[in-house]
Amino acid sequence: MENITNNYNGALQHPVGSGFDAASTAADVVKGIDLSGKTAIVTGGYSGIGVETVKALANAGAQVYIPARTPEKAKKNLEGIPNVTLVELDLMDPASIDAFADSFLAENNALHLLINNAGIMMAPLRRDARGYESQFSTNHLGHFQLTARLWPALKNADGARVVNVSSWGHHIAEVSLDDPNFETSEYDPSISYGRAKSANVLFTVELDKRGQANNVRAYTLHPGAIFDTDLSRDVPKEALESFGVYDEDGNVKHDPYNGFKNVEQGASTTVWCATSPKLDNIGGVYCENTEIAEIDTEWKGFDPEHFAITKGVTAQAVNGETAQKLWTLSEQLTGVQFNAD
Repeated sequence: MENITNNYNGALQHPVGSGFDAASTAADVVKGIDLSGKTAIVTGGYSGIGVETVKALANAGAQVYIPARTPEKAKKNLEGIPNVTLVELDLMDPASIDAFADSFLAENNALHLLINNAGIMMAPLRRDARGYESQFSTNHLGHFQLTARLWPALKNADGARVVNVSSWGHHIAEVSLDDPNFETSEYDPSISYGRAKSANVLFTVELDKRGQANNVRAYTLHPGAIFDTDLSRDVPKEALESFGVYDEDGNVKHDPYNGFKNVEQGASTTVWCATSPKLDNIGGVYCENTEIAEIDTEWKGFDPEHFAITKGVTAQAVNGETAQKLWTLSEQLTGVQFNAD
């Protein structure tokens, strides 16, 4: 039987019997795992599921660097968590990414865990200094450049993992290779978000394929629908209501087995991807509910009138040819040659 080593076209999208489920928390997942001597970076590690991710890794012994646009503001949210270092970084500013990477590489020879967790959701049209649309710039291009610049330290770890936090939102729209920044098409915040989250999955597929030669594996995931964080600050209340976010009393719903999680549960899949021994010889996969997901074979396209969170990853998001093309486009748009082989 052929030994499949990459997740092109979802070849590795099969559950492995993680022992956890939708209600598992980050603390559950990291129990018994010792990360002493390991170094981690968690973008967006000062809010929402990022804080819970940092907490789990730091309490397991990892030294965690947290890039933040405003480190002073982030200090408050991370109070009491050991082993953390706050450093300034703006993912929409290429010079800021380079400065962060240079300072990290000057201090650290190896990076064991890179958690690309930061993101924005359904934001109104904004552009960075290059004219790139903000969701694509923040959620994908910034993390592509950051990963490329930190590659020497990831290689030196001799067993690193990169975790790109995606979302079920990748179902909403396929990545656009022709007009990624809405220069010729009308801007839609939901479509933009879907494209960016699809890009997270495709980046993971290609990164894992290229990184294996240097013992660097990559993973991506849907954390769950978590609406009691500031990620949804740009989403109108009517849209949240249509997503079924609120219970009959108007409170944010917590129902993990139907997709609605709290932050502790939301961080579990990230931490599982970062630390589970069950993933030692597999990568490039999309995970959810603290397990490798299957291909969503029943997906027929996004219908905002009949919203439902389905299980699995779309076939388009793990397409090998699209993953290669997105890599090339990302190099062109960032001006960064990312030779991960």
